[in-house]
Amino acid sequence: MIAVLDYGAGNVGSVLKAIEYLGFSPRRIDKPGEFRSAEKIIFPGQGHFGAMMKGLAEREMLAPLREALGEGKPFLGICLGLQALYEASEEAPDVSGLGVLRGCVTRFHGVFKVPHVGWSQLDLRREGKLFRGVPTGSFVYYCHSYYGPVTDNTCAITEYGQTFAAGVMLDNLWAVQFHPEKSGEVGLTVLRNFLEL
Repeated sequence: MIAVLDYGAGNVGSVLKAIEYLGFSPRRIDKPGEFRSAEKIIFPGQGHFGAMMKGLAEREMLAPLREALGEGKPFLGICLGLQALYEASEEAPDVSGLGVLRGCVTRFHGVFKVPHVGWSQLDLRREGKLFRGVPTGSFVYYCHSYYGPVTDNTCAITEYGQTFAAGVMLDNLWAVQFHPEKSGEVGLTVLRNFLEL
């Protein structure tokens, strides 16, 4: 079962439609017990970091999500779903992230417009299954005010005033800052690559 995580916000509907368009049958999950039957997990996040972590906690989904990540189930985080993987975020300094990736999510500064909304280019830094068939320099769609730092787990970057992690990979875990469900053929290729893992 392809589980699409619903914590009470996020771009769940569009992600479900994109997955269905690709010929797969996803299922929206919003209860802790539903993780057990998930073969793959997609975490589409949108909105405020603190509200997202609170939503997960209120639905008692944090522990089963961590357990699923530890069990090696393939995981794809999208936008705020990528930021959740870091230790913390400036958007909610008193709220801990999942801590899978080291570092703190930071707000854009010194750029002419925040949030970063629109199409920007990917610079692919490491080979990997998620970006198979995606040329470096491809344009993808963003909508965010905060960004994850570049670490050893970063496989793609984008420049917008600062260099930030556009894609990360670590064992069974992949995540992207852009919205693949809104990124045309490039985004659908990324989604398909994950679904066919």
